[in-house]
Amino acid sequence: MDTTAPEMSFLDHLEELRWRLIRSFLAIIVFAIPCGIFWQRIFDWVMLYPLRFADPKPRLIITAPAEAVMLSIKIAIAGGIICAAPVIFYQVWRFIAPGLYRKEKAVVLPAVIVSTLSFAAGIAFCYLTLPYVLQFLAQFGKGRMDPLYKMNEYLSFLLQISIAFGVIFEMPVISFVLTKLGLLTPRFLIDKFRYAVVIIFVVAAVLTPPDVFSQMLMAVPLLALYAVSILVSFTTRAKQP
Repeated sequence: MDTTAPEMSFLDHLEELRWRLIRSFLAIIVFAIPCGIFWQRIFDWVMLYPLRFADPKPRLIITAPAEAVMLSIKIAIAGGIICAAPVIFYQVWRFIAPGLYRKEKAVVLPAVIVSTLSFAAGIAFCYLTLPYVLQFLAQFGKGRMDPLYKMNEYLSFLLQISIAFGVIFEMPVISFVLTKLGLLTPRFLIDKFRYAVVIIFVVAAVLTPPDVFSQMLMAVPLLALYAVSILVSFTTRAKQP
């Protein structure tokens, strides 16, 4: 018996997508408001914490009159996006749910919950390692130049690398879902390992600053997560009837 929902037209899909985007946007706004109110506290933790080991200690500077105001807005929006991640993941799930069978829906919903936790774990891992990255980078010019970081560029660097880590920590979850749906096998992941290594280092080079240390910092966890994805796929495959 077919357990899918009634077929939706293309316009119905567009309307559904529009409402999912609106709900996600509203969730971001709701979470961005308190982040904007307490932006200074977020600034102290998010932007100063990674500099605690750096020697010499970098100074954060602004180069335009309104830059501090724009910084507070960016912190509010970034905080809203990160805090609204569970809602965004849920909206993604609700959008794809009508096209799935009942047994597939039962698999994807827990995976969406786990993906939220994985996203948070990726950001947490990034912030545990960032102080050592910035310590390494600060050593290059020690004694010859003073490290002065522009606020906007430094915030962009933090957001780029932390969100990138949050996304790559989704790899085992994606492996689980695709294997459960029959779209991925552990043999495929093993056979494509050499290509995956090349892609991983290219991705690490694109998403991190242009230094070898930062690239390795992202590439090594990516390789580990790829290995975990193979294990997850193998375990999921073995439990299938």
